[in-house]
Amino acid sequence: MTQHARLLIIDFGSQVTQLIARRLRELNVYCEIHPYQNVTMDVVHEMSPRAIIFSGGPDSVTREGSPRVPQEIFDFGVPILGICYGQQMMMQQLGGHVDSGHGTAEFGRAYVTQKNDLDILDGWFADGDEQVWMSHGDHVSKIAPGFEVYGTSPNAPFAITADTKRHFYAVQFHPEVHHTPNGAKLYENFVKLAGFTGDWTMGAYRDEMIGKIKDQVGDKTVICGLSGGVDSSVAAALLHEAIGDQLTCVFVDHGLLRKDEAKEVVAMFRDNMNLQVIHADETELFLGELDGQSDPETKRKIIGRLFIDVFQKYADQIDGAEFLAQGTLYPDVIESVSFSGGPSVTIKSHHNVGGLPEKMGLKLVEPLRELFKDEVRALGHELGLPASFIGRHPFPGPGLAIRCPGEITREKLEILREADAVYIDQIRKHGLYDDIWQAFVAILPVRTVGVMGDGRTYDFACALRAVTSVDGMTADYFPFSHEFLGETATRIINEVKGINRVTYDITSKPPGTIEWE
Repeated sequence: MTQHARLLIIDFGSQVTQLIARRLRELNVYCEIHPYQNVTMDVVHEMSPRAIIFSGGPDSVTREGSPRVPQEIFDFGVPILGICYGQQMMMQQLGGHVDSGHGTAEFGRAYVTQKNDLDILDGWFADGDEQVWMSHGDHVSKIAPGFEVYGTSPNAPFAITADTKRHFYAVQFHPEVHHTPNGAKLYENFVKLAGFTGDWTMGAYRDEMIGKIKDQVGDKTVICGLSGGVDSSVAAALLHEAIGDQLTCVFVDHGLLRKDEAKEVVAMFRDNMNLQVIHADETELFLGELDGQSDPETKRKIIGRLFIDVFQKYADQIDGAEFLAQGTLYPDVIESVSFSGGPSVTIKSHHNVGGLPEKMGLKLVEPLRELFKDEVRALGHELGLPASFIGRHPFPGPGLAIRCPGEITREKLEILREADAVYIDQIRKHGLYDDIWQAFVAILPVRTVGVMGDGRTYDFACALRAVTSVDGMTADYFPFSHEFLGETATRIINEVKGINRVTYDITSKPPGTIEWE
């Protein structure tokens, strides 16, 4: 996005580099993450960043051949912030020294003591020592010429250092994680002194992306795979605003959706927003091939393969299509050009259209590829999508298939839909929906004995699942009250024929996963 002041984040393999970008985006600063191997001075000059941040990383600067940046980057003339490994690398390259060995490590919560005032620490140390999160095995033993010490911790005598003349700043801790409570303020101060004005807004992004879509597509036809999830919904709405009837959406209904979901999605986009939507109802095809299958990976592969076949079948009916739209997000892009250089593991075949662009000779349109999930939701608000769609919990591509462990049957799917509808209704009724990352019911592959109306029952058991999370990578169970759980269990058993026992899953991720399969 060349219209915006830009910040370059050079990634050295930290597990939390994306959090740096998220903190900056929250400040309306446009930033990009690039793995250190790809950063040459040509790249730097082409991007022309207003500031640079070096991330943390797992390596040791004392190791020969460990990651470095081009030495010329320090003469580029913009403020630089080094974090953890980034600090150690700065010291090593600029004439300081880093030590390994006994007594240098510091992991977890630590407290930094202020030594001198510093512009990027405005708002810090108001109540004494500042809590931070450390994760380092080495430490700086000698700071580089021109740097001074502004903060220390028990195992990091140079926890905060800076060369204020060159606007170089270096911290041993991780200000991007929530265990550093005042970390966001440090980033705010850094971008302010670098001259950023907060010009990265979803209103501006919407206008600019509409122009880019028009330039890319011209008068050609675009096909968009619409699932009803947040990403595809926002992508479709943005494309429609840009090119109108040149867009045709294909909604693949595999019969594994939640109660009334297909009707709601079609009504929302076809009836309310006047999009051209093909409702590809292939329930019989999907359920027929899934009949008798119980292995989770086999079920996923069947659904993924059929999804691509069905999508191509309907897309082939659209005359003159030259472009395929996908709701690829920035985390997918980062992963595909990751520090390790490995292929993306976050784009799954059942979440998009796999290799169809090449197979069908289509060109890709990815209007969300520069956004994080929270930015997609903000863009949805800008586009006028209802809050009920923008705030929806994530829903997996294979749908209810992975919430139905064991063999899938139509009876079990109907029971699951009804139970899930009651559960979500309960969560909304108690005002908890927006506090939860994801909530659903899983129907278990066991029947249990019960008593209803003095009669014996032998019905299914189900498990309620609700988790809190930031990005889905880790999660913890939501702490419902016993009153809520009791009320919900009573409603499900009373209102859903086929279930006589309700459990609540309190497994965190890790060791479990959010979904059951």
